[in-house]
Amino acid sequence: MTTSPHDPTAQLPGRPPVVDLATWQKDRAELLVREKAHTREGDALAAARRRLPMVEFDGTVEVVGPEGPVPFLDLFQGRDELVVYQHMWHDGAPHQGQCEGCTHAAWHLRDASYLHARGVSFAVLTTGVWDEVAPFVEFMGYTQPWYSVHGVAEPVGGDMGYLACFLRDGDRTYLTYSTTGRGNERINSSIALLDMTPYGRGEAWEDTPDGWPEGRDACWSWRTDVDGNATWGPTGRPVPQWTRPGATPEQTLGRHGDHH
Repeated sequence: MTTSPHDPTAQLPGRPPVVDLATWQKDRAELLVREKAHTREGDALAAARRRLPMVEFDGTVEVVGPEGPVPFLDLFQGRDELVVYQHMWHDGAPHQGQCEGCTHAAWHLRDASYLHARGVSFAVLTTGVWDEVAPFVEFMGYTQPWYSVHGVAEPVGGDMGYLACFLRDGDRTYLTYSTTGRGNERINSSIALLDMTPYGRGEAWEDTPDGWPEGRDACWSWRTDVDGNATWGPTGRPVPQWTRPGATPEQTLGRHGDHH
């Protein structure tokens, strides 16, 4: 038996309905109207972001990198603008015990060439002591500059898990913007691509049609075992770590007080 594109029996369970190209183009064009409105609203938000006030702070405060203590001003690398990702850190934990969410963010900007071309520098800050941070950076193969802000007050130190933007005027430094939570998604191209696919991120909170694959806890795919099975248990690592030489299954996440 054959079916036409509009025959309900042609619809596979848990998949979009099958239609002809003209119908698809019509529906796609209707959605495009909403997408363009979303883009324009994003442009308006960016314009408002550029009009926010800023906070001056002491740019001579020292952070620690591969060359030892340096003033925060050095992170600008002579440019006027700086974007940082403030990476959470679990003191004393091995590589597999570090934050999967921050790994998710930091892994997606491993080359800042386009930022540099626009006069913007990029760095990663974390509260871990440098002696712990340095081997982690080497293991992960990160090429962006990392610095320890252990013991440094806000806005350079303090809470982590943020994207933050800074401006330099000579030797004067200013915090201009910061965001956390889902605001950090703008650094993550994988999430943007998943949002374009039929099944999305595969997370339970998403609005999906009846019959779609059942969603799971948020961020379920960010930590897996060696076979790629999602797990928050002791044999899991943040996903990119499995691409690193020497990564092996572990028996503990190594976090202090974490026994699951």
